[in-house]
Amino acid sequence: MKLVSWNIQWARGCDRRVSVRRIADTIRAGGDADVICLQEVAVGHDALPGLSGEDQVAQFMAEFPQYSAVFAPGSDQPGEGGRPCQFGNLLLSRLPVRAVWRRLLPWPADPSVPSMQRAVAEATLDAPGGPLRVLCTHLEYYSPVQRMAQVEALRALSAEALAQVSAPPAGKEGNTAFRPPLRPAAALLCGDFNCEPGSADYRRLLDPAGQPGADWVDLWRHLHPERPHAHTVGLHGADWPDRPYCCDFAFATPALLPRVSGLHVDTDTDASDHQPLWVELRG
Repeated sequence: MKLVSWNIQWARGCDRRVSVRRIADTIRAGGDADVICLQEVAVGHDALPGLSGEDQVAQFMAEFPQYSAVFAPGSDQPGEGGRPCQFGNLLLSRLPVRAVWRRLLPWPADPSVPSMQRAVAEATLDAPGGPLRVLCTHLEYYSPVQRMAQVEALRALSAEALAQVSAPPAGKEGNTAFRPPLRPAAALLCGDFNCEPGSADYRRLLDPAGQPGADWVDLWRHLHPERPHAHTVGLHGADWPDRPYCCDFAFATPALLPRVSGLHVDTDTDASDHQPLWVELRG
């Protein structure tokens, strides 16, 4: 099984040209992805550079017609004429989808900087090695206060899911709304976390203290313990940043680690200001 995670900057490349087709072609050239996790997908925006109100969710669904789509916009407000104006995370899966959650992350007040509502797209998939939860997210860039609150929420989500594995919720006879969703312990969390390896946010996400089951494992360090993280942004002369570094990660719960077989960053493409992150799992 292959998964790719990529902040696509609404399909805007380092040449400042917007092209969903180029993003899709890059993914197809990179490998036969079973799951595609995209951040910064836009619907109905005409003020972002290069956009004129396109529905990028529909465009990606047309590019990958055999995939199911789970869109979790963080920013979701009516645009001109009442049409949707959304911005968030898109999860595309060729594997059967067994359950879906669209979660808003905490957004505590911080008037000192610009910010936006952030979200997580989560789905349980029938993967070759067994059921798997995949979470696709994008944390706040400007506000350290908000970003840390979002890290705590991701820790709490993991702890909650693992607690329900050992103590599943009861159903209710005759009411399918109470049917417990499949929510396995094996989970993969990916996206743009807007923090660097070794930062306070990064260390807190990986900290097992204080909340049993909340710990995530950084797959880069799990697979490449002697190598620094590959840079995932700043490689191809985009509008920002002024240096290359890593802020895009793939994390896993301990239950998934035996199935993880590979992780690499595509450093060649300039179809976005970020680089795609590829994860491989064995069956």
